[in-house]
Amino acid sequence: MKALMIQGTASGVGKSVLVAGLCRLLARNGVSVAPFKPQNMSNNAAVTIDGGEIGRAQALQAFACGIEPTVDMNPVLIKPEADEQAQLIVRGQVVGRLHAKHFREDRIGWLDTVLESFTKLQSEYDVVIIEGAGSPAEPNLRAGDIANMGFAEAADVPVWLVGDIDCGGVFAALKGTLDILSESERGRVKALLINRFRGNLTLLDDGLVWLERNTGKTVAGVIPYLQLELPEEDAPFRHENFVPSCLGGGKNFQIAVVAYPHLSNHDDIDPLASEAGVNLRFVRSPDELQPADLIILPGSKHVASDLSWLRGNGFVSALEQHLRYGGKLLGICGGMQMLGQMITDDGIEGGSAKGLGWLPLSTTMHDEKTLRQIDRFASAFAHTRVTGYEIHHGESEADESLFPFAACSTDEQIWGTYVHGLFEQGEFRQAWLASIGFHASDGQDQQQRTMASLDLLADTLELELSAELLSPLLATAIGT
Repeated sequence: MKALMIQGTASGVGKSVLVAGLCRLLARNGVSVAPFKPQNMSNNAAVTIDGGEIGRAQALQAFACGIEPTVDMNPVLIKPEADEQAQLIVRGQVVGRLHAKHFREDRIGWLDTVLESFTKLQSEYDVVIIEGAGSPAEPNLRAGDIANMGFAEAADVPVWLVGDIDCGGVFAALKGTLDILSESERGRVKALLINRFRGNLTLLDDGLVWLERNTGKTVAGVIPYLQLELPEEDAPFRHENFVPSCLGGGKNFQIAVVAYPHLSNHDDIDPLASEAGVNLRFVRSPDELQPADLIILPGSKHVASDLSWLRGNGFVSALEQHLRYGGKLLGICGGMQMLGQMITDDGIEGGSAKGLGWLPLSTTMHDEKTLRQIDRFASAFAHTRVTGYEIHHGESEADESLFPFAACSTDEQIWGTYVHGLFEQGEFRQAWLASIGFHASDGQDQQQRTMASLDLLADTLELELSAELLSPLLATAIGT
């Protein structure tokens, strides 16, 4: 089997994670494997080795394969900017804006693009594991579809359909999805997967028999609920490491992350959330900020709009109070731009804005987006290694002596950086956290934590999935 597509009954059922797990399972068994997602919609993006941007999930899946991510792994990326407008990225580069009312018409030409990228990957790897988007059973989106069955039919690839039992209704979701598909699409579905099961598996026996009898499809496996330290592409509030409100008490280091409406690249926070002794939470009200040792203004897909939201919701006075009491403040990418003096914009994001004025820099928005991978040593922090990437329209003055930070207040309470993923490397994270008062970091690289979770996931899939269905994928390994 040269390709397999994982589709789901809905968004959030675990498609991205299962694709990553399958990629890891195959790679460990000597299969040359790559991930692919024809069309993704997300404001969490990563920079590729070939200088473009793709969805964060495809970068994780490439990591699971042991390969560098490329733009062909996610040839169409849609980054929402407002309710009815999004930035359109094709093969890693911005090509314009997409408006909701023209979405179905505008995507007609994308099928050839995604098929070309898929064919390229197939020529370079033994197996390509494909991730669908949302659900294939949305009647309003089926005409011209390139993300689910439209792609599967055009590329002639088999499909496994996954549903999430943890959110309830999984049998209806699987059966109902199949009923909406066309006859040829139903024939393309070779197996069903049930994800995130908690409890005694024997309790499912009658349901599984019913499902197979009423769909004519094999249940490939029931995947247990796993606690994994993997980045969430779109749902930071569902992340197991993030708590909805402060746990408080003890000697825990408190971090509050402001979740404005256009929050992006929230996986920057994962390495901090994974630290023992850290309580990290996302907040949407200034009343939820305290207690906090560190407050983070993360990336934003629409900086001026989110800055206006901060002001309109009373965050500025709460942040000023936090600083008066000695608290620390970190701005990442768009968050850093908000902390500067001025954001000058002639139309990239919709208008100029005065910054909060707490960092000695100003930002000018440019048409051309900066996309670069980072792998340097931070001389200001014991010459520790920093890896990550930059992805932004704005250009700001940077103090190179502060790398990976672009600016810092004279009292070292306020920091700003353009580097996404700057906390991935454990020694740097340990050094910077110590500089702001947290000395209990274990210094473990986030990549190690991620790979441990990927291996646990691969172990589970190897145990739970039907050997008969896995064997065609494993048989493509060189020498078999």
